[in-house]
Amino acid sequence: QADLVESGGGFVAAGGSLTLSCAASGRSFAGYTVAWFRQAPGKEREFVSAIRWSGGNTAYGDSAKGRFAISKDYVKNAVSLQMNSLKPDDTAVYYCASGRPIVSEFRNVRAYGNWGQGTQVTVSS
Repeated sequence: QADLVESGGGFVAAGGSLTLSCAASGRSFAGYTVAWFRQAPGKEREFVSAIRWSGGNTAYGDSAKGRFAISKDYVKNAVSLQMNSLKPDDTAVYYCASGRPIVSEFRNVRAYGNWGQGTQVTVSS
């Protein structure tokens, strides 16, 4: 399995934007779905967004709809998550994951077998 490396996290004021990136080393994302999940202290891991590398099916969690956008970069073999209009409730560690779920299982954390180490996003009020 490829190593997944997240980048782009940081500290931002409410209303600001951040772009996270998930890069794979060791293999291509071809044939995989790449997803973003997040986990705030004391809370369960929450689905944010996912994209199928081949075909482009996408899905967004309720908290991400209308504010976040997921995209692929074929040259960099990476998946980006553009996050706009950030709120303090978006504060969490954001994890990238890859797997081969069917579309109806995109939101299922158990559908992904390969995870990155996570990147912290902190949104101040």
